[in-house]
Amino acid sequence: MRLRICLSVGVSCLALAASPAIAQQDGAQQDAAQQGRAPASASENAAPEIVVTARKRTETLLDVPVAVTAVSGDTLARRNINSVREAAVLTPGLNISSDGAGRAFVSIRGVGVTLVQSVQPGVGLFVDGIYRPNTAYLNNPLLDVERIEVLRGPQGTLYGKNTLGGAINVITRQPGNEFEARGQASYAGPDDSWLVSGSVSAPIVTDKLAVRVGASHRQQDGFINNTTIGGKSNKFNTDSVSATIRATPTEDLTLVVNGYYDWVKGTNVPYARVTGPTDYSRSNQFNTLGTTTYKYRGVNAKVETPIEAIATTVTLQAAYDARNSSAPDTDGDFGPLNIVRQASSDSLRTKTVELRFDTKLNDQLSTLFGLFYSREDTRSNQSTLIVPFGITNNASNRTKADTYAVFGTVFWKPNPDWEVALGLRYDHEDRSASGAINAGGAGSVGLKSDQVEPRLSVTRHWTPELMTYASVARGYRGGGFNAVTAPVRKYKGDSAWTYEVGTKYVSADRSFTLSGDIFYNDYSDYIGLNSIAPSSTGGLVTVDLNSGDVESYGAELEFSYRPVEQWTLSGGATYMHARLTDSSQYTAVTGRTLATDRLTFQPDWMFNLSSDYVVPLGSDSLTFNASVNGKGSRSAASLNETTATILKSYVLVNGSITYRLENGIELAVFGNNLFNKKYFDSYIEKTTLALAGLPASDLGIIGDLRRYGVRASFRF
Repeated sequence: MRLRICLSVGVSCLALAASPAIAQQDGAQQDAAQQGRAPASASENAAPEIVVTARKRTETLLDVPVAVTAVSGDTLARRNINSVREAAVLTPGLNISSDGAGRAFVSIRGVGVTLVQSVQPGVGLFVDGIYRPNTAYLNNPLLDVERIEVLRGPQGTLYGKNTLGGAINVITRQPGNEFEARGQASYAGPDDSWLVSGSVSAPIVTDKLAVRVGASHRQQDGFINNTTIGGKSNKFNTDSVSATIRATPTEDLTLVVNGYYDWVKGTNVPYARVTGPTDYSRSNQFNTLGTTTYKYRGVNAKVETPIEAIATTVTLQAAYDARNSSAPDTDGDFGPLNIVRQASSDSLRTKTVELRFDTKLNDQLSTLFGLFYSREDTRSNQSTLIVPFGITNNASNRTKADTYAVFGTVFWKPNPDWEVALGLRYDHEDRSASGAINAGGAGSVGLKSDQVEPRLSVTRHWTPELMTYASVARGYRGGGFNAVTAPVRKYKGDSAWTYEVGTKYVSADRSFTLSGDIFYNDYSDYIGLNSIAPSSTGGLVTVDLNSGDVESYGAELEFSYRPVEQWTLSGGATYMHARLTDSSQYTAVTGRTLATDRLTFQPDWMFNLSSDYVVPLGSDSLTFNASVNGKGSRSAASLNETTATILKSYVLVNGSITYRLENGIELAVFGNNLFNKKYFDSYIEKTTLALAGLPASDLGIIGDLRRYGVRASFRF
């Protein structure tokens, strides 16, 4: 194992990003370009100051020494974005793709790459502060969301393990003293994609008790056709309900209880057999549609109270989350010959509790200390039928994990212009797995880790509009286990040191914001690849493993500019060079070499650009939006030892026209991927099938083609 620590990083000053939003004034001014929520602004024409909770305390974006992007819920709705995966196009450095309803590949800056759901996430997802331990949640519907915050770089000091790439915070709307009702409906073709959602918030007892309830339904046929048995191969259907109760029995006590239930029905791995990375076939030849269902539900509660005697706010948060999945009949050979059929199910139960003490000692010194515990319990079953021989193999597995942590950060402000923040977290993880093959016990295996995750940042406010920061941090992801039939039963966690310099600028009238950062990641024991190996029951089995060390560096930029009152431009871009520097671990386990040092599905560049122009029509308005987003070439998933398969770069163009009435009603027409650009969302090179003894062919899943439709919404 090689661990390299960067001792110095030469930087040039860019102006940091996470552009504050442009407020919508009286329904006539355009929505907040790309980020932030909309509290009251200082003047009628000034954009609102963005408030985030990136450091688990309420701060303005300009005060946070972290590369953060905040996207408002209103912006998500107007961009027809309905999941965290879809929101990734608005965030520099965040790369998410998917090959099924319950599968998502996520990384930030090439760090934390997660390609399969059996691997712990390298980018943490948190909903109202509650950790979601599986990347499948990235595909789930966003319901009644106030904003999404994306924190780039290791966040382990405050958020714990599995945030070595960064963290995604989803903050939902909270009930208050005002009655509010929201609703939205949309329809788009040609794949019959439609959505309906709504929420109601109302006080029960003014200043004491309020509730909020929301629900949504979404469905679409998708673009992939099954030519063997007919029908669509990537249908997607979701139903969601959520409820929040907020109680403030006294001025010093706040209790918030949330509950949710999501039903998701779709398919996983609907790959088409293709001849190469420019064959954008949208037909597959499976012997079954491979329908998979997921049920997600959970409840969490947060109690917060200030203790004035010690100048401390105490927060206690606890949660219980459950997920069940069922795939009763799937095609295991990706073709029409009906060689392998599979049935599987799993369940995941997660319990978490966190206690925090946020103390202000004086105007110069404050602290944030806390304790954390989580328990995960996963059970899975899979039955594999080798059809020509009538052989059925059954495998079951159970994984249990306990994580204990203590963390703390000291914030020192020697004067209003400077801040030094030093944080440290200690995580202890104890994981175990047991399983059985064809009713015979396969034994148990354990994995323990003790990790320290430090973070140091220095912030300088040059003026009220301009700040710069420098930071160094370490992140860690826990290891895991392979199937009971695998020859390599476990693999250790990976880690990354990140060095970052950035700047944030907001003009005095907030009509112009510019922000940027440069970063360097030293990434060890990378878990981003998987391979295949001989199975103990015959044939081959997929194995996850440590693949080696990675070096990643680059720059990010975001901006928002309002040249005139009615027109806003906004966007962001990332340049990233992420490469394997040592793959000897991969070779030692598999006996194979890699054809490229590029990381799977990681582009060297990404960008997004949006223009909103508002035409006032008396008390109403008409908004013209055009946006474009692009992603560079990527390496496909491949076990080929000599020739790399590279997926082409692509650029997508979207647009909408929205008529907004003074009474809060909006009517819109929109189009996504207007030029019907063809590209791959996921791709597997044919060597994988060849090594498994199956008919060899490359496999690909195309991204969504052109959609056009109408949308209506209201708020009062």
